[in-house]
Amino acid sequence: MTTLSLPAPVQQFVDAINSADTDAFVAAFTEDGFVDDWGRVLRGHDGVRSWAGSDAIGAGARMTVLSASVDGSTVRIHFDWRSDVFNGESDGIFELDGDRIAGFTIPPVH
Repeated sequence: MTTLSLPAPVQQFVDAINSADTDAFVAAFTEDGFVDDWGRVLRGHDGVRSWAGSDAIGAGARMTVLSASVDGSTVRIHFDWRSDVFNGESDGIFELDGDRIAGFTIPPVH
């Protein structure tokens, strides 16, 4: 299996989910960072922590990045997700701000 080379903040995001480390997950984001999960937007460290608790780490999530592309500060991934909330493949878009994530969006599938 080929290992993808992801920008450090994205790799921290994935590693934090897979190791159930909420503090490391939140630390991957800027202070005003956000998660946009199908239009439900949670902002700031409190919002990011809330999403981690309800939809990711608190739901026993495991994330496998299947493909990734980087264009400047935008990282697009396609990933497999297994949790108590959702199982399946999705796309994700990260906006980076230096060594942190300014935003992570899971766009709705139409």
